[in-house]
Amino acid sequence: MAGSDHSSLATHHSPLIAEVAFNLPIEKTFHYLVPPTVEATLQPGMRVLAPFGPRERLGFVVKRLSESPVRELKTIRRVLDPLPVIAGERWALASWLSDHYCCSLGEALAAMVPSTLRLVKGGGLRVKGEGKGVESESTPTPYTLHPTPHMLTAAQERALRVIRRALDAKRSQTILLHGVTGSGKTELYLRSIRRVLEQGRSAICLLPEIALTPQMIDWFTARFGAAVAVWHSRLTGSQRAVQWSRLATGRARIVVGARSAVFAPVERLGLVILDEEHETSFKQADTPRYHARDVAQERARLTDAVVVLGSATPSVESYYAALQDRGGLVALPERVAGRALPRVDVIDMREEFRHRRGFGPLSGRLQLALQQVVDRHEQAMLLLNRRGFARVVQCKTCGAVARCPKCAVPLIYHAAGGGELICHYCSHREPPVERCPACRTGYLRFRGAGTERVESELHRLFPVAAIARMDRDTTRRRDSHRELYEAVKGGTVSLLVGTQMIAKGLDFPQVTLVGVVSADTALNLPDFRAGERTFDLLTQVAGRAGRGDQPGRVLIQTYCPDHYAIQAARRHDYRTFYEEEIAMRRRLRLPPFTRLVELTILGSPKKRVEETARTLAERLRSDARRKRIVILGPAPARVSRLRRAYRMSLVLKARAVEPITALLREALEPGRKFRGLPVMVDVDPL
Repeated sequence: MAGSDHSSLATHHSPLIAEVAFNLPIEKTFHYLVPPTVEATLQPGMRVLAPFGPRERLGFVVKRLSESPVRELKTIRRVLDPLPVIAGERWALASWLSDHYCCSLGEALAAMVPSTLRLVKGGGLRVKGEGKGVESESTPTPYTLHPTPHMLTAAQERALRVIRRALDAKRSQTILLHGVTGSGKTELYLRSIRRVLEQGRSAICLLPEIALTPQMIDWFTARFGAAVAVWHSRLTGSQRAVQWSRLATGRARIVVGARSAVFAPVERLGLVILDEEHETSFKQADTPRYHARDVAQERARLTDAVVVLGSATPSVESYYAALQDRGGLVALPERVAGRALPRVDVIDMREEFRHRRGFGPLSGRLQLALQQVVDRHEQAMLLLNRRGFARVVQCKTCGAVARCPKCAVPLIYHAAGGGELICHYCSHREPPVERCPACRTGYLRFRGAGTERVESELHRLFPVAAIARMDRDTTRRRDSHRELYEAVKGGTVSLLVGTQMIAKGLDFPQVTLVGVVSADTALNLPDFRAGERTFDLLTQVAGRAGRGDQPGRVLIQTYCPDHYAIQAARRHDYRTFYEEEIAMRRRLRLPPFTRLVELTILGSPKKRVEETARTLAERLRSDARRKRIVILGPAPARVSRLRRAYRMSLVLKARAVEPITALLREALEPGRKFRGLPVMVDVDPL
């Protein structure tokens, strides 16, 4: 076994040699002998098990070769697929992923195919450990396009004409569909997909994981029936295999899914839609740290497809790009059926604090508004983007805070299940104690509210109301999302409290009140996008109110009532927010006026990590000025210790990504390390 980039002139002749890429941070590929029994059938894009050091690894066949410069080659142990799992333009897409996100080809290929996926002869699929093939047909299933029941507004008609013109031109183009909440963006997605199907092409519709609700899936399947495949993290292994099979064989030509659905094996791609395109969950957390929007645009370029980005609160980068591209921005400024946007009032919690003795998470005005909703048998939503009961557990005497022993973060108190202190980063758990373990004399107190605390307060204030909570803790079970959705839709829940997952993709006509318990959770973070994240979340959750016949109302609690992001959200005024935000970014040379790449050096002990980060910064600076790259740092990462590893960060700024990734490929050691410590590379960090 050896890399395919050897320069030795000696060649090894064999019946067939395979060039294989592995899911490892190693730039080169490797050569293996192909067993005679599979020489005739082995193709690029198939996966194999091959010896790699002391173990076997899953790899992707990149090429068939007749000779190799390596003298002694090991033999592939097993071929896993009877058909390629990578084909067509997805080869070029994998190569682009590798170049753009500074990862190996093997890592890029592995990101495109579920690791549990197994093909069987006949084109069906199975998943390892789950028995026989779940589907084996290869003939397309006939499906029916159901009628479109809705009349379009004038703005929808104009937007649809723009999208259809782009689809009919059959050339790559990106269109930003900027529509207020409730303006009918989903209906335009459905009609655009219908046009693509009429052209004999396929479509991908991406949604943030938290917005991939049963409601959205129901809308797509009601319109397109068996043409729809669904792709998200809640699928079982066998369900995932079935959906892949239907797409790969053409039995389904529409995929509705989360971020990774951008790699779906559809043929003749004509349209990619990103709903709520501003959402940070479109960014992958692991290598390769891709953004689904950028991947979608590259895949569309390779296939002459159209990308539609939809949002009531577009990312600043997307809106700026659309303004530069004539015809790239389409607006839906009004809600369908003449419905008004909800009235938004801001509650200054500084005044509330001055005039109240006992101080819970809900102001007097919000409590009164909730009482009116309960009395009228309507529904209300309360947003607090913080899980748990209390955010900080602190000693009254010495001030010590309960912290995770593995991470540099406080432990969060969760009351459910008997009470536990939990780290939201590494999942460390420990029981709460009454006395402070630091000074051994003081008593501990709970500070800062989470969704559990708000739910408890609602039960105290409205004992007869039906109350539910929607956050990661209550939606761990596979069907819990649908159960909560059906309960709110059916009217059996009158008050719903939750994190940001209640702000996206839900359409409940009986919701007349939305309350934001704290608008400040993201506003004061050390992040240049803090204002944008706050505006996005407030605008999105406000959009859940007044989507039926009754007018909606929104109450926002904040200690920063004059902040431009909160005032713009109060007025539903994206353009004013954008002008303020883009001026700040132009002044500070931040995206979209520059590109960022963040490096995180991690390891132990702390001193070694700090010294390695300083040395790496010096190494990069020696070439950076010549390439017009600015280097910031090193400095402790936002979470300076995670799972016992210390973390230091460097940020590289340039007009384009390519000079930065080229510099990193020169500076970093094999395995993406520097002086023996791993270095995480995040292009366009969020």
